[in-house]
Amino acid sequence: MLQVTFHGAAETVTGSQHLVDVDGAQLLLDCGLFQGRRSESYERNRLPPYDVQQVQAVLLSHAHTDHSANLPSLARLGFAGKVHCTHATKDLAALMLRDSAKIQVSDTEFINKIRRRHHEPPVEPLYLPEHAEAVLGSLQGQAYNEKFSVLPYVAATYYDAGHILGSASIVCELDTVAGLRTIGFSGDLGRNDMPILRDPVELDTELDLLIMEGTYGNRQHETPADAVEALAAVVRRVCESGGKLIIPAFAVGRAQELTYWLHRLMEAGRVPRIPVFVDSPLASGVSKVFGDHSAIFDEETLAFIGTHPQGALRFKELTYVASADESRALNERSGPYIVISASGMCEAGRILHHLRNNIGDPRNIILIVSWQAEHTLGRRLVERQPRVRIFGEEFAVHAQVQVINGLSAHADQAGLLRWAGALRGRVKQVALVHGEPDALQALRAQMLAAGFPSVHIPKMHETLQIP
Repeated sequence: MLQVTFHGAAETVTGSQHLVDVDGAQLLLDCGLFQGRRSESYERNRLPPYDVQQVQAVLLSHAHTDHSANLPSLARLGFAGKVHCTHATKDLAALMLRDSAKIQVSDTEFINKIRRRHHEPPVEPLYLPEHAEAVLGSLQGQAYNEKFSVLPYVAATYYDAGHILGSASIVCELDTVAGLRTIGFSGDLGRNDMPILRDPVELDTELDLLIMEGTYGNRQHETPADAVEALAAVVRRVCESGGKLIIPAFAVGRAQELTYWLHRLMEAGRVPRIPVFVDSPLASGVSKVFGDHSAIFDEETLAFIGTHPQGALRFKELTYVASADESRALNERSGPYIVISASGMCEAGRILHHLRNNIGDPRNIILIVSWQAEHTLGRRLVERQPRVRIFGEEFAVHAQVQVINGLSAHADQAGLLRWAGALRGRVKQVALVHGEPDALQALRAQMLAAGFPSVHIPKMHETLQIP
């Protein structure tokens, strides 16, 4: 018997977690954090709806929080298997998971101070640094395009997904009692012609099941060139107002992409040379990992590095902020300047302190450049809600809120269909995940019209049988 149960990213974007059962043996595709309403996400992340000790291995698609950051909870609950990922993802995950554990502890301490003032009982961190260290010891780095053994009856191959450094689509071959079966997992798919990363690799194989993301299944992005010009316009506007440009960004991928574009824009004279602060110790470490893995950059970025010995992610106006004291000092500094800080959905990390201190000033601009899941602070800002809660306290939103979707690291509908098109006629069934219902329904309709025979949108915790 072969079946897949969708325990996350089912009709939603976060918490990617798909449990594959191979004749009674179990492995996971991803183990990400569910992000949304704080109380709901805490409970869902703390107790996965399966026996963790029965899971023998994890295949990790990439290092983003919604795909990797609940791995320490597996360790907390007794997971003893291996976690396979690309070499770059292994290096990024070492930073990501340690940072996530620290944030779990520090944010919980801050929240508990507020809860004490309201005579509410304390909460516990989702996991601790020792749980992150335990799971890091299980990481196994794998090369792109080379088949490796996962379990005695399971083999897998990673292909570049072009989403963030080290991201992968996965082809998993399973030797079941009914015969050989093959599952493809898109992971998160990137876009063609984006900076730093290579284009997504199209899969070239027969599949019994394709698990495919549909984040932007109902949307077309503006071109990268238009998005970069929009970024330049926002920078020029904050220079005129003398305010601060606050950019929530994923520490892995988006922070580096923004840094790269600001470097290029300032060098070309398209924006004033104002200070840029990357206020995320994680993003700073990630930028070093990017340098260590420049061999998998795209040709344009490699050419740029060839004429800039300091690298694509270093320039005079750029400062990587290390300590919490340096971070707090930014709030006393006069604008104009730019702060890039994590987390990208404004659910944790130093970005919350920058928003708390700057959201009330109409000279400031909050620039949203990433997907924002439902019920996150980032989504409430995108929806232009007049008042928002940060660390349990309510603030009026007087800062300007701008959104640029064209910098997204996710493929749009056309990109998703182009990638899937290479598999037309070679896939028995498709399961669409990692998208909100409207996006998945739109993508499903397009795929059925294109000739895919069976396209399903699984519900949360639904099990799909593979004959």
